[in-house]
Amino acid sequence: MRCHFTLLSLAALLILLPATFALQHKTTGLIHTIEISSAITPVTAEFVEQAVEDATAAQAECLVIQLDTPGGLMKSMRSVIKAIMASGVPVVVYVAPGGAQCASAGVFIAFSAHVAAMAPGTNIGAAHPVSLGQQPDSSGVMLEKVTNDAVAYIRSLAEKRKRNADWAEEAVRESVSITETEALELKVIDLVSVSLDSLLAEIDGMEIDTVLGKRQLHTATAEIELRVMDWRMRLLEVITDPNIAYILLLIGIYGIFFELYNPGVILPGVVGGISLILGFYALQMLPVNYAGLGLILFGIILFIAEIKVTSFGLLSVGGTLSLLMGSIMLIDSTEEFMQISWSVIIPGVLFTALFFMVAIGLGIKAQRRRRVSGTEGMIGEIGRAHTEIAPEGTVSIRGEFWSAVSNEPIPAGSKVRVLEVEKLELKVVIHS
Repeated sequence: MRCHFTLLSLAALLILLPATFALQHKTTGLIHTIEISSAITPVTAEFVEQAVEDATAAQAECLVIQLDTPGGLMKSMRSVIKAIMASGVPVVVYVAPGGAQCASAGVFIAFSAHVAAMAPGTNIGAAHPVSLGQQPDSSGVMLEKVTNDAVAYIRSLAEKRKRNADWAEEAVRESVSITETEALELKVIDLVSVSLDSLLAEIDGMEIDTVLGKRQLHTATAEIELRVMDWRMRLLEVITDPNIAYILLLIGIYGIFFELYNPGVILPGVVGGISLILGFYALQMLPVNYAGLGLILFGIILFIAEIKVTSFGLLSVGGTLSLLMGSIMLIDSTEEFMQISWSVIIPGVLFTALFFMVAIGLGIKAQRRRRVSGTEGMIGEIGRAHTEIAPEGTVSIRGEFWSAVSNEPIPAGSKVRVLEVEKLELKVVIHS
């Protein structure tokens, strides 16, 4: 009988074992996480879109976006929100770590998330739109249109996710900002969590509405996989920083100028060309004021003109002022994170002015230097009379024999100095 009991136990174990493995596989899912700790740019938008696609392909339980941003470009923000709204995988926006902010464009992104959470010591708000890449509108009509559009947009997101639409409108119109505890009380966010692990434990079992229907989260025991930008995105993120774009633009100008001034050196031209292309690529992603870019180029033209025009330094002064004003105006944004730092502008302008003044000085010095080759280079040379010159004879200069004439007799063996060169005949005098 004991043998029969053992066989039955083994049979039951074989039947239940696959089901146990299946249940374990089902409850132990995968969670993708990404971190955004900078301004919202086209590179950020591409990163989020790729993360949503990867999470969908991996059938992840959810995608967690750890967010710390001062804001960003409206166009890029809308691309991020479109990716979140179209995601079949629940997207959780977690404003963290402590001390992080979710401002401007970040507020819109947080409202679009299926789940919005914040860590202790963080804040959210100040979502009033500013002019990016547009000329100022003194009447305020354009800004009012942009504001009304932003209000309608964030209210639609709030209503979709059942969050406080009135506060959302106030954040856009009045630029109000609140702490994480206030945000929870006002139903701006869903949770306050001290850590990612705590957040995942709290949302476990939550039912989420996605474009593919309702989905229950199983996050308590899920495996966390951190997704990072590939090398191409990291490179683009670096060069689209306004300070880096500005430096690349200046390096490109230096390289091209040096190559044109010294044809055949090759390396400065290659480095300058690559830098200019990268700089212009970065600028087309940023809110550029083309008047500022024009002033920078005009300043360079003034520096180069100093070579040909005697201005007693006025062109160099004008070039420096033009370069300085252009650098200040180059990025058309009132947002601090989108502007070029003064610690980059001042050294950049001074170095550029010094670079061109030294290059121009060397060019003028080279133009004024006495020729040392050809027939013109013979003028002023010292030689010796090979034969008597009366008035014609032969002289030896630089180891070569030349026909020479003189207005006064010169004995053979005397030192002579060249006054003129006419065709292949030298006019000489006795050198004392």
